[in-house]
Amino acid sequence: MDTITHQQSNIPALTNSKSRQNIDHFTDVHGLPCIEKIVRSVEDNPNPISTVITGKIPEWINGRFLRNGPGKFEIGNHKFNHWFDGMALLHQFKISNGQVTYKSRFLSSDSYKANKEHNRITVSEFGTVKIPDPCKNLFQRFLSRFELPKTTDNANVSFVTYKGDYYVSTETNVMHKVDPETLETTKKVDWSKFIAVNGATAHPHTEPDGTTYNMGNSYSAKGATYNIIRVPPTKKTAEETLEGATVLCSIPSVDKSKPSYYHSFAMSENYVVFIEQPIKMDLLKIVTGKLRGKSISDGIFWDPKRDTIFHLIHKHTGKLSSIKYLAKPLLTLHQINAYEEDGFLILDMCASDDGKAINNYNIQNLRKSGEDLDEVSRLKKNRAATSIRTAKKTVFCTHEDLHGEDLHQYGGLEFPQIHYDKYNTHPYRYFYGCGFRHLVGDTLIKMDLHGKHMKVWEQPGLYPSEPVFVPSPNATEEDDGVVMSVVITPNKDKSTFLLVLDAKTFEELGRAAVPVNIPYGFHGTFNATPEM
Repeated sequence: MDTITHQQSNIPALTNSKSRQNIDHFTDVHGLPCIEKIVRSVEDNPNPISTVITGKIPEWINGRFLRNGPGKFEIGNHKFNHWFDGMALLHQFKISNGQVTYKSRFLSSDSYKANKEHNRITVSEFGTVKIPDPCKNLFQRFLSRFELPKTTDNANVSFVTYKGDYYVSTETNVMHKVDPETLETTKKVDWSKFIAVNGATAHPHTEPDGTTYNMGNSYSAKGATYNIIRVPPTKKTAEETLEGATVLCSIPSVDKSKPSYYHSFAMSENYVVFIEQPIKMDLLKIVTGKLRGKSISDGIFWDPKRDTIFHLIHKHTGKLSSIKYLAKPLLTLHQINAYEEDGFLILDMCASDDGKAINNYNIQNLRKSGEDLDEVSRLKKNRAATSIRTAKKTVFCTHEDLHGEDLHQYGGLEFPQIHYDKYNTHPYRYFYGCGFRHLVGDTLIKMDLHGKHMKVWEQPGLYPSEPVFVPSPNATEEDDGVVMSVVITPNKDKSTFLLVLDAKTFEELGRAAVPVNIPYGFHGTFNATPEM
């Protein structure tokens, strides 16, 4: 992790932290086990399934642990190419009085329904081009290449909330409203019907009052624009979705036809921080992809000759800071936290010096073994912090690692989580994540920023997913609570389990084993409910 600091009289300085490490620089990875079964297709289980409890699940935990991720990687005889392409499978672990049940349901998206009806891939995804309609003749297929591609609504990334309602989201303009109890899809919601954006991230930020911020791009003859979105906290009618959403600020892309790809953004008490990074989207390649028979991923490229730019937007005025904070090229997918302290803005994030990492997640890579798999797994190393004013309104920054040397043996850290409700946008001490010696998480890590100490949970052959912190009732300390993670067991059939750790000691409290196979997913959240 890196930290950048710079003092400014009216605009906070930026502190940027970075976590993902390059194993090439300090250790070698050899003999990685094959994880092919982590990306196998499964059936959904819409009816509750009992679990087998080992240890003890604290009785004060009452609610639904919701998870999202790909669950179907083939349609008929046709296979998706990229991990991000699999059909969205929604998961629910319902916890009450120390007991746990499990259910899952495929998202009833237009993409899923069309694929199922025609028994082929009918809508292109991030790394996969749709299969031509066999009922069309050669000339009709040729003409169809000139039609605008249909945007996927396969929302397989995360669960998010707007105005108290749950949605599942990807990075296109379409989300789906979901019932967290039944996992049924209740409404399709299109961002572009409310504001002029062509999509939004799957990682919004929510204020204590429910006001939600997000980001999305728009495209015009003038080029690409990044937009900061604000959604009001409450509904005026029960049927409302994104009514009242506004664009707070628009930022022109440095390269009009090749905007940056971003998966998320950071937010402090008074600022939104947008990171314009040198992983680029070639819009011409993407728009002409259907004609050329290429997927969206073909238009994503890493440009290490460009610096990273941090844009600061005041949340209350919508004003973009005239000062540009620059750093060396980096790729960040997830930020940990951002807060203001003593005139500084401190930003902590997981990042890599190599933006090519996103290409590692082709399905064929996840199914490799032996030396071929070892070659794919590469991460990055960091150094210490400085900041130098290079012009009147330009500051060039480097980072500080927020960890000790002991993190290196775990391959870096991703999928970071904090005690969000109380500590997001505020000074904090702890965060949790997955260690990444493999292409997916193979350990759980608790990082203590006071002294850069860490605790680790690991068991050979087990692959924990993103950890989610749940505070205990009447918690008085930041880490009073539990950390939950769904642990995948590719070497043992039908033995996936929900793991519950004491967040303070990082010792296992209990686990709930599910007699079904579950693929490795992306993101989740805990939906607390009154005692059930």
